[in-house]
Amino acid sequence: MISRRERVLNLTVLVFMSLVVLIPLSLLVLAALSPTPNGRPDLGDLRWDNFVTAWQQSEFGSHLLVSLTVSLSVVAITLVITPLAAYGLAVLKAPGHKWVFLLFLAGIMIPLEGIIVPLYFTMRSTPFASTVVALIIAHAGLSVSFGVFWMRAAFRSVPGGILESAMLDGAGPLRILRSIMLPLSAPALITLGLLTFMWTWNDYFLAFVLVNNPDQLPVTVALGSFSNKYTTQYNLMSAAALLVALPIVVLYIVFQRRFIEGVLSGAVKG
Repeated sequence: MISRRERVLNLTVLVFMSLVVLIPLSLLVLAALSPTPNGRPDLGDLRWDNFVTAWQQSEFGSHLLVSLTVSLSVVAITLVITPLAAYGLAVLKAPGHKWVFLLFLAGIMIPLEGIIVPLYFTMRSTPFASTVVALIIAHAGLSVSFGVFWMRAAFRSVPGGILESAMLDGAGPLRILRSIMLPLSAPALITLGLLTFMWTWNDYFLAFVLVNNPDQLPVTVALGSFSNKYTTQYNLMSAAALLVALPIVVLYIVFQRRFIEGVLSGAVKG
């Protein structure tokens, strides 16, 4: 049982952390609705047309389409490759699975700054240099390491008795993966998709280095270019920033229950 003191302390911490997040966000929204370029809030004159102006002047439509294409493509590739690799490591115990898993762990631990130079020269030598395809390949490769680590943990939390029963009933490896492992690990798989989408959507550094074509820039890099043009117009910059963040906020609101289930799935499975 949680004591009253602990409940009060928990509530105090939650309220404080909520204010830490909500106050800057509220100020950003008010700045985006400001009638003046300096972003000074004016509750009596809220300019919703700032969002329309920011959208039109930055040509966010095409850049949002690029970000959406890259993010969805990376999610699709990750959700196909990582369960197969994790299944081979966690359940089938493929030869050398311990050493292979260490390689995936190394992929998580090595920072992007440590591989960006060889990655850039590698992509430059391919036909996909400075295109969206290069960005998709790079993001997919970077997402696989964490995806295998995540799905391996989810597969290992499935009770072994279920797998033994399926084998006794004559189910093969692919049938076990399709009918048992993936359905039981669905929350973890959905969470992996959400995390991959958010990380890919929010990326700036990798897209800034790999893509030089102005027509194929994702929305985060386009936002940087927009802020350079309208440095003194804080209301338009704030409106543009909210437009970029809106898809992620909506995605999290819609799938927040699934996200929490995926994070806690390893703790509730027996």
